[in-house]
Amino acid sequence: MTDTALPPLTIHLAAPRGFCAGVDRAIKIVEMALGKWGAPVYVRHEIVHNRYVVDDLRAKGAVFVEELDEAPDDRPVIFSAHGVAKAVPAEAARREMIAVDATCPLVTKVHNEAARHSAEGLQMIMIGHAGHPETIGTMGQLPEGEVLLVETEADVATVAVRDPERLAYVTQTTLSVDDTAGIVAALKARFPAIKGPGKEDICYATTNRQEAVKAMAPDCDALLVVGAPNSSNSKRLVEVAAKAGCGYAQLVQRASDIDWRALEGIRSLGLTAGASAPEVLVQEVIDAFRARHDVTVKLVETAQENVEFKVPRILREPA
Repeated sequence: MTDTALPPLTIHLAAPRGFCAGVDRAIKIVEMALGKWGAPVYVRHEIVHNRYVVDDLRAKGAVFVEELDEAPDDRPVIFSAHGVAKAVPAEAARREMIAVDATCPLVTKVHNEAARHSAEGLQMIMIGHAGHPETIGTMGQLPEGEVLLVETEADVATVAVRDPERLAYVTQTTLSVDDTAGIVAALKARFPAIKGPGKEDICYATTNRQEAVKAMAPDCDALLVVGAPNSSNSKRLVEVAAKAGCGYAQLVQRASDIDWRALEGIRSLGLTAGASAPEVLVQEVIDAFRARHDVTVKLVETAQENVEFKVPRILREPA
């Protein structure tokens, strides 16, 4: 008689995981804009970094473009959750477009900090990733040369500033908390007079998801992060898992991306999702493991989130 029993597997499921308030708000903005003005509405850049979400909104009538000149004057345009440089809404206003800003309020907070420090005559240093839409948008709040980018502690040693006594720093909201702490320490060591944000720039959701991964990684033979390859916060979760002691950590967009050979023989799996990944994709991964294992799901809850952001007034007004 053949033994058909499935091998046991404990899935440590992170909480919180997945959508944050800023992502939830941005998606809602696109859906409300489609409801108010009909299709198509144009979205500059992916509204959030997740192919499943983008494809779903595209099917409903959203058209995604990389630059404003790809959108017509007579249709609404939405700016993504990552934020945009000041020149973008200025150009939309010049063209008399209906523009809706879906920038996460926590990113807007960083923009406002940069503007405030600049008004005080301080040159800005931004800790972030070159080429990321959020970094581009934040650096674009001020004239060229007023925001200097550093990505690593090594960059701090070589950054050329105008006046070491007149500096402030801001950070991208989706960075590794631990890595950023090292860069901030290096900045303060080289520039003791540098001013920082009144409240941490790395957003609550990024911090919470990293803390959940740190809590469960040592107990997991492997850990999967559901998220997109262009999602900064998702990639940071993979790095955090590896540093926290998990021997195998991998980013997957959905269940079809799982490398089953790399997971042969595991008895415990950590599972989380980046802030732009919908819960349906997490459940898809769990179902894929249930087909191969006798699965027990263990919730690892390290924080509770009840943050909610309002949508722009223009969407709450009658058409």
